[in-house]
Amino acid sequence: MSKQAFADGQFGVTGGAMTRKIMLQGTGSDVGKSVLVAGLCRLASNRGLKVMPFKPQNMSNNAAVSDDGGEIGRAQWLQALAARVPSSVHMNPVLLKPQSDVGSQIVVQGKVAGQAKGREYQALKPKLLGAVMESFEQISAGADLVVVEGAGSPAEINLRAGDIANMGFATRADVPVVLVGDIDRGGVIASLVGTHAILPDEDRRMVSGYLINKFRGDVTLFDDGIAAVGRYTGWPCFGVVPWLKAAGRLPAEDSVVLERLARGGGRALKIAVPVLSRIANFDDLDPLAAEPEVDLVFVRPGSPIPADAGLVVIPGSKSTISDLKDFRAEGWDQDLKRHVRRGGRVIGICGGYQMLGARVTDPLGIEGSDREVAGLGLLDVETEMAPEKTLRNSRAWSLEHDVALEGYEIHLGRTTGADCDRPSVRIDSRPDGALSADGRVMGTYLHGLFASDAYRAALLKSFGIEGGATNYRQSVDAALDDVAGELEAVLDGRWLDGLLGR
Repeated sequence: MSKQAFADGQFGVTGGAMTRKIMLQGTGSDVGKSVLVAGLCRLASNRGLKVMPFKPQNMSNNAAVSDDGGEIGRAQWLQALAARVPSSVHMNPVLLKPQSDVGSQIVVQGKVAGQAKGREYQALKPKLLGAVMESFEQISAGADLVVVEGAGSPAEINLRAGDIANMGFATRADVPVVLVGDIDRGGVIASLVGTHAILPDEDRRMVSGYLINKFRGDVTLFDDGIAAVGRYTGWPCFGVVPWLKAAGRLPAEDSVVLERLARGGGRALKIAVPVLSRIANFDDLDPLAAEPEVDLVFVRPGSPIPADAGLVVIPGSKSTISDLKDFRAEGWDQDLKRHVRRGGRVIGICGGYQMLGARVTDPLGIEGSDREVAGLGLLDVETEMAPEKTLRNSRAWSLEHDVALEGYEIHLGRTTGADCDRPSVRIDSRPDGALSADGRVMGTYLHGLFASDAYRAALLKSFGIEGGATNYRQSVDAALDDVAGELEAVLDGRWLDGLLGR
């Protein structure tokens, strides 16, 4: 496909109808593809197009329950929100959820299909291409535009055989590619030129141009860089995207972002979050981080839980038993007991809830070789792992604070015990979770409870501070509009008009 054809908007045919399509691939991981795809989806939607996001393969423990009842990456859920369309399992047909010593759980078109270690998965990829292409056809049907997100980098040519995430998909589906380079990490010219140099001819022909992302300062200072990339590759630059301030108000997809989060200070309430090795759905915490009177502290391995924290939140985990063992090895179990003795409070969500009980058993070895491990003993409950996964969007009610909730459940295992007689929430008329007798320790399987403005306000009020004034869901939607506006201002107008059909 020629560069001129791309610029003129001739994107190819999918499902028998004209559907424009574009794929953003990165020169490396964490270059900002997810946010750019979300921004392009919102921009296209604002111009009246039916736009659909798509990611052939995602690796993340941040998962969502799609509107059609399956499991997808939360980035694709956010991109569907940006596109103003219902989320679907076909937007992310292959989701890999890393576990501990059993490799990754493989979710295909929303349902668990098994698990595999790295080398085993490489052998499975060609068999998954059929599901990927079927989902792509489903997503493309009736759409004006499909914006596809790659994974990792096409420069990983050691993984090219059987690839379904980057060029293997692009060449099979005839989707033109725009490379995204992250200038903030340095070496962006070398990463683009190097990618051009090592791509096979078939893959190189799919690249129509590139974007520079996360630029800070005077953009004209990179004019010579654009010229240099053009000399070595012949690729045009479709825009230099600044550091998008509004992106900080969007949920983050990958736990790599936790490496860069720093402590705040001087705020009314410190909330500590131990960073588990297999932390899952940590975007549960974003609404708390947005509160002006909350100092949300992510506690890294090797650091103690802060003694001045008023609340400790134990987040979800993809591998409860493994993370529970690590929690104890860090000495966080003793920190947590001291925290409770001082009058501090604890909330456990999903896997974090399971850890708070007396023990976790895994008779079928679903999570690995350990069949039983002692819990943290702060709730009088026990959990037994079982192969059936609970997966649903739910409306709920906080019995603790008497306010409405809305969220989702993604978990294995069943939790029972005396403290379950004091459920913390009611989900779709079912009791869920547990409260300790003194009310200071609470657990629930409901993800998303902090996104309820009324619940957040009631929780913070119980600590003597005001909160919950911001409509969190509206703030995310407004951030998507802001990202779209920033992109529209900096992307090449001719390329953008070709993409959006003018």
